[in-house]
Amino acid sequence: MKKIFLYLIGFLMINSLSSCGYNTMVQKDETVETAWANVQNAYQRRADLIPNLVNTVKGAANFERETLESVINARAKATSVQLSADDLTPENLQRFQAAQNELGGALSRLLVSVERYPELKANQNFLELQAQLEGTENRISVERRKFNEAVQDYNTTVRSFPNNLMAGVFGFERKGHFQADPGAERAPTVQF
Repeated sequence: MKKIFLYLIGFLMINSLSSCGYNTMVQKDETVETAWANVQNAYQRRADLIPNLVNTVKGAANFERETLESVINARAKATSVQLSADDLTPENLQRFQAAQNELGGALSRLLVSVERYPELKANQNFLELQAQLEGTENRISVERRKFNEAVQDYNTTVRSFPNNLMAGVFGFERKGHFQADPGAERAPTVQF
């Protein structure tokens, strides 16, 4: 009789754990990690295109050295900031995003400076690289949006009752989102 009672208790515990949401939380955690890997992939694509863009610009124009150096330095800094999917705290995401924003700013200055060199704008290689960079920036935006959606879904699951009880037991913690930069709500001023 005692064995039957122990088997019954064991059976009830196993059934209660199967509906505790653990597997759902693991699945959503994996989705967040995949989304983060896609974000990193998009940023890596941009970092890989930059040397080609810089070399094309160097070869086609007697270009401003300071602008090129700032792009090269910003790329080095952006690729040195590594963030794993296990460490997606808001502070670490902010540090990662700051390095990426610095690179984006340097690229913007590079593209604006190119306007002074009409022979470069007509260069087919440059035009192709510029189109690739624009496409990459769009990919980054899309992947960041998908990442934020995956994080929202994960955080909702982890914080919802009764999953929040099991999340604490199994160490599932809330993950950080990508945030807009301060002042991003104001449209930039374009002057010619």
